[in-house]
Amino acid sequence: MITVHHLENSRSQRVLWLLEELGLPYEVRRHARDAKTMLAPPELRRVHPLGKSPVITDGAETVAETGAIVEYLLDLAEAKRGAPRLRPAPGTPARRRFTYWLHYAEGSAMPPLVLALVFSRVARAPMPFFVRPVARAIAAGAMSSYIQPQIDLHLDYMEAELGRSTWFAGDAFSAADIQMSFPLEAAAARGGLDASRPHLAGFLERIHARAAYRRALDAGGPYAMPG
Repeated sequence: MITVHHLENSRSQRVLWLLEELGLPYEVRRHARDAKTMLAPPELRRVHPLGKSPVITDGAETVAETGAIVEYLLDLAEAKRGAPRLRPAPGTPARRRFTYWLHYAEGSAMPPLVLALVFSRVARAPMPFFVRPVARAIAAGAMSSYIQPQIDLHLDYMEAELGRSTWFAGDAFSAADIQMSFPLEAAAARGGLDASRPHLAGFLERIHARAAYRRALDAGGPYAMPG
C-alpha cells in the first residue's frame, strides 16, 4: 500500500491528485505545520532525512521530490495496466513537452514564487522599530527589481504556451498539468492571474472541475496557498 506523507497546504496535494487520477490505492498520513515557523514537523525526518513533504512509502521504497514521485507512480500504473497513463508515448513531441513541463514546474516556475513568499514575510515580520524601515525597503527593492519581473516573465511565457494547446503537453491532459498546478495556484493566490492571462485562469478552472482533483481535496483536507 502506498502511503502519502501529506503536509497541509503543500506540494503533496498534487501527489494525492495524481493517485486519484490513476486509480491507485493509497493511504494518507497527515502532518501539521509548525504554527510559528510554518515548517514541516520533525517527525517527517523519520521518513526521509530532509524532513520534507511530499514523500511516499511503498513497501520498502521511499520516494521523495514531487517529480520523482510522479514518475514512480506513472511507472507503477503502467506496469499494472500495461499501457501509459497520463503521459504521452515515448519519442513523440508531446512526450518531450511533457518531460519539459514536469521539470519546469519546480526548476524554473517555483523559485521566484518562493522568493516572493520569503520577502513578503520579511516585510511583515516583527522586528525593532528602527530596523523595520530598512528591512521593508530591502524587501520592496528585491520584489520590484528582480522577483516580480521574473514572476511576470514566467507567467507570460506560460500564458503564451497554453495559447498553443489546451494542456501543457498538448491537447490531452497529463501528469505535467498536475505538476504545473502548484506554481499556478501559488501565483493565483498572489493575484497574478487576472484578465490579462485568460489561458492560465482557464487552466485553473479546468483542473478544479476535475472529479479526481476534488476527491484529492477530500483526502488531503484544507488546501490554501499563502498570498
